[in-house]
Amino acid sequence: MSTLCREIAITIGELFTCSTVNDYIRIRTPLLYPDGDVIDIYLKEKEEGKYILTDLGETLRWLRMQTVSPKRSEKQEMLIEDTLLTYGVERYRGMLLLRLQGKENLASAVTNLSQAAFRISDIWFTFKTRAFESILEEVAEFLQEKKILFEANKKFQGRSGRSRKVDFYTQHRHQTALIDVLSTASTAAANNRSDNVFTVWSDLSYLKEGNYKFISLFDDTLDIWSSENISLLEEVSDVAYWTRKEEFQEMLVG
Repeated sequence: MSTLCREIAITIGELFTCSTVNDYIRIRTPLLYPDGDVIDIYLKEKEEGKYILTDLGETLRWLRMQTVSPKRSEKQEMLIEDTLLTYGVERYRGMLLLRLQGKENLASAVTNLSQAAFRISDIWFTFKTRAFESILEEVAEFLQEKKILFEANKKFQGRSGRSRKVDFYTQHRHQTALIDVLSTASTAAANNRSDNVFTVWSDLSYLKEGNYKFISLFDDTLDIWSSENISLLEEVSDVAYWTRKEEFQEMLVG
């Protein structure tokens, strides 16, 4: 096993490190899943001169954990299959897998499998971004329908000196509101988004003296948000829910 580790270090470089874990050599790559976890892949000798290289199912497990739906969409599956084909990787019992005859192609195999894991996990980010853009479009359409004047992506100077962008700035008679939309299909990202919005409202708190209303609009069409997420933003803003549009409208018109 130590011989293989030395070969990995020589052929791939110091950015890839390895250690023995049970019957496998764990190869720690320099690549990360979107939430910051390290992508590890595992090497095992099945019989004399024959090896398997696998992620032990972690990539597809990670992707599954980022959404509330147990099934991936048809488009997600197509993107996964395209990625596997591009890197010559097999999907076997939920694992990404490469079978090796000998060690001469070990370096390229490690590179291909780790890149495949990275690209597949990145599929979630693409869908998350599209979902967020979709809800922003829905909010914009709602404001237009209700004849509430608004400006999207407006920037304000915070107490910290940093420029802070809010999703919507609205005006209706004597009521002015700033709105940040919280939408994600990922439980892992929900806390980060809540923390980021809390920071924005805290930095812009001086605007409340000018009769600005802060509204944190939760996309509650998916059961993602914890009571802690909501309580945090109740401290610095009014909280609205996208499934309760009438209540949201009342906040905007005063």
